[in-house]
Amino acid sequence: MSKTIAITTLGCKINQFESAAMTQALEQNGYSMVPFPDKADIYVINSCTVTAKTDAESRRLIRRATRLNPEARVVVTGCYAQMNAEELLKLAGVNLILGNSEKKDIVGFLEGINDQPRAVVSDISLEKTGETAPLETFAEHTRAFLQVQNGCDARCAYCIVPYARGASRSVAVQEALDGMAAFAAQGFQEIVLTGIHLGAYGLDLAPATDLLGLMQKAQEQGAVRRLRIGSVEPTEVSRQLIDFMARSPMVCPHLHLPLQSGSDSVLSRMNRGYNTALFREVVQSLASAMPEVCIGSDVIAGFPGESDREFDETYRFIDSLPLAYLHVFPFSQRPGTPAATMAPQVHPKVIKERAEALRVLSERKKSDYAAGFVGRELRVLVQKGEKGLSRNYLTVLIEEGKGLVNREVTVQVTGAKGGELTGRVLKES
Repeated sequence: MSKTIAITTLGCKINQFESAAMTQALEQNGYSMVPFPDKADIYVINSCTVTAKTDAESRRLIRRATRLNPEARVVVTGCYAQMNAEELLKLAGVNLILGNSEKKDIVGFLEGINDQPRAVVSDISLEKTGETAPLETFAEHTRAFLQVQNGCDARCAYCIVPYARGASRSVAVQEALDGMAAFAAQGFQEIVLTGIHLGAYGLDLAPATDLLGLMQKAQEQGAVRRLRIGSVEPTEVSRQLIDFMARSPMVCPHLHLPLQSGSDSVLSRMNRGYNTALFREVVQSLASAMPEVCIGSDVIAGFPGESDREFDETYRFIDSLPLAYLHVFPFSQRPGTPAATMAPQVHPKVIKERAEALRVLSERKKSDYAAGFVGRELRVLVQKGEKGLSRNYLTVLIEEGKGLVNREVTVQVTGAKGGELTGRVLKES
């Protein structure tokens, strides 16, 4: 049986979690993992399909795998495989296509892999539970990502994800708590809760609960030293959640709030379900309750019909908010979504120019946010070498940080450059 496997991952933290779970299962069954650029017997591409560009990247990786070893078996899984299995079957070198539900059983599917290409992709809309593949450890050694939710019930006009991931479904509360405990027992100092639509956590459980309820139970049980939550929709950030984050000794003061546009007319066309007034209120409430909070956001440049005036509204709105960074996405037509056929489409050159302007704005905001901590103290988790991550998501280069990996220390911040800080250790936290 072929024994060396290389896995490469595109897309979100959920895919990263699932690749780590596949890696663990494969190693437990006798396979040897090698880096993707190395020669392997089997290559696994855990794909993304959020844009046409990521589809193209998956195809490029397939071609690369066949060049690295023409005799290798190539497996494609993830969201591109879920949505376009028939298209992938036509590509030279692809032996096996697994849907998102099937990837957790990759070991069994590999036992029957041969030269006859086949696709095993079930109807993701029929999935009713948030069951995940077991994962006991994580390669990073200091921070672990824990998937507690999958799927999405929203229907944003630009997004294919609900069709690739199915309906929102949650991991049972006790299973999520057990996952945190398992990572903590492995020595991880920080756990990041992740999901496709994390703010919908628990609504489908019986009895129903929510993300706040899960976090409260984690704190009651002393699950981990540092708990970080990923992206949460602005409509799902309640006053109670903000108050809990502000008081909690465990939850990191960091939240990612997808904005997508700072123009109400564009938000309406996107079917986002909120307006800029609500977004501003949430951001201001977070900043008031937690003055050190790091708030990041997503923004799409060049959504169909975005006029110069609407882009200017977006730029000025973002500039007026205490945001620490942006993830900027140039609009890309995603076949199968309403936005793909909306008119008029913005010219690619204009999209590129607007995305670049937003990236420059992001860099300025990131630098300004970081500079505000010079002379202050931060608690920093030392990761590798002399680099660490503060609770409020700032990278800190630490003097004499060697030998302190996976420890949380209190650092005196001595400088800031390009959004990163420098500092010296005062004590272990």
